[in-house]
Formats: sequence, structure tokens, C-alpha cells
Amino acid sequence: MSALSDNLVLFATLAYLVAMIGHAVEYALGNARTRIVAAAPVRELVGAGGPVPTSPAPVPPSSGDGRSKRRARLAGLIGVGATAVAAVLHLAALVTRGLAADRMPWGNMYEFVLTVTFIGVAAWLVVLWNRPSLRKLGLFLTLVMVLLVATAELVLYVPIVPLVPALNSYWFVIHVSTIVFASGIFLLGVVPAVGFLMRNGYEQGKRSFPYSLAKRLPGAVGLERLTFALHAFAFPIFTFAVIAGAIWAEAAWGRPWGWDPKETWAFISWVVYAGYLHARATPSVKRNVATWIAVLGFLTMLMNLFGVNIFFTGLHSYGGLS
Repeated sequence: MSALSDNLVLFATLAYLVAMIGHAVEYALGNARTRIVAAAPVRELVGAGGPVPTSPAPVPPSSGDGRSKRRARLAGLIGVGATAVAAVLHLAALVTRGLAADRMPWGNMYEFVLTVTFIGVAAWLVVLWNRPSLRKLGLFLTLVMVLLVATAELVLYVPIVPLVPALNSYWFVIHVSTIVFASGIFLLGVVPAVGFLMRNGYEQGKRSFPYSLAKRLPGAVGLERLTFALHAFAFPIFTFAVIAGAIWAEAAWGRPWGWDPKETWAFISWVVYAGYLHARATPSVKRNVATWIAVLGFLTMLMNLFGVNIFFTGLHSYGGLS
């Protein structure tokens, strides 16, 4: 089962790569544009000596433009299909890993990253099912998936080992499952957040890098609303996860909070995300300023996952590379 899980992760990474290429092709081809040329004069009944009115008329896209548009759409659909296949392989890898370990597959950084990324891509497919117009955002989502899943496989991988005694509790399922779920939604939420910042700049006339990348993204308003919806959904779950962690700490270590490095950074993340939601609800705060706070929140989550586990020692050190 362990070897099967490892192979499924590899196949899932390759499928995410295919999906990213499909979305990139769609993004590059873009949409066929309607060409405007001068039309032949159109005579109308006008007064004696009046001018003959003329007006430009749209010319339908050429057959080449039509083929380009169809190819772009096909590439985008291939990207979506490959993402769905990758998600199935990803889920199968987690299930087989859990069966091989005889526990939930959240016992170390490798397993945690795999689970968070799966939640993120599953949530993306749900969003895309309801809002197909967001398909071009898939390029950035699959890029994130390729980077994180490949990093998990190449850098964070550890063989299956039993849980340390501190994790043998029903709170392991309650606390970690909610942290994983909220983290996966925050992972998805940062994609439209960055997309909004680029698209908003592009709509304001900025054409330098990276704003030029947003030329074919959905409108800034829709991206900002999606960013808010995802964060507003994930934040209460994350809050419950932090509270559940404190209750578990009281049961396991005799104190609910001890400013362990991971506890500290979880608190920092909570404060930043609360700050984002407060800023988003304040009319005087510009939407791009609030969105930057959401991006900062995700950076604190990355610090909590990678920086704390690798560079700090504390009661949560068992979540590291071994």
C-alpha cells in the first residue's frame, strides 16, 4: 500500500502538470477578437444634398480565428479534465497511505501538505462547477498544485511510521482535520487574491510584469468577491481548529496555551486573517489593501507549516520531516 501511495502521488503530480500545460495553452491562445473595418457606404433616404452616411461594420472572425478559439477552449477543457483526474489520483494516494499506516494520513509534514493540497483542488473543482467562467484561473491553481505536491514528494517525503504517543487521541482527528480543511480553503483563496491584485492593476492601466499576466483573467470584482467568500468560509473553521487545539493541549500537557512556536504562529495567522475580514468589511479600506492582508495571512500559514517545523523546536516538533 505504501508503494502504491507513492506511485499515485507521482501520477497525480504528472496529471497536475498536464492540467497546467492545458490551461497555459488556453491562456496563451486567448479569445478570437472581432475585427472592425470600414464598410461600404450604405445609402439612406436623406434630404436633398445630404451626405451619404457610412459606418464601420464588424467583420466576423476569420476561420483561423475560429480555429484558435476552439483550440483554446479544448485546451482549457483538457486542463479541467486533467485536474479532475489528478484529484482522483491524489485522493487515492491519501487513502492508500492511510490504509498502509492504519491511521489518518496527517502524521507529518509530507502527509499534511498532501492533504491540504487535495482539499484545495477539491474546493477548486466545486467552485469551477458552479462558476465555469473562472476556468482561466486554473492555470495559477494547477501551478500551485505542481509546486507544492512536487515539493512534498521530493523534499518532505518520509516513510510511514506509527504516531507518536502525543497524537494518539480522538482530538487528533478533530483538531488536525479542521486545520487541514481550513488550510486547504485558504490555499485556494490566495489564488484569486493574487489574481485580483494583478487584474485590478491591469484594469487601472498597468501593463508591466506581473500585471500583464492578468490580461485574460476574469474581472477584478469577481475575483475579489471569490477571495472574500473563501476566506469568510474558512475562518470560522480555522477558529474552531485553534480552540480544539487548546482543549487538546489542556488534556495532553496540562495547559491550554504555552506559546509554543506553532501555537504562536497559529495565533499570528488567526489575527492576520481576522484583520483581513475586518478590513474587507470596512468601507474606508480599499479592496486591494484588504486583499494584501489576506496574502500576508497565507504567508504566515506557510511560515507555520515550513518555517516552524524545520527551524524551530517545540512540543509540535513531531510534525516535521521525521
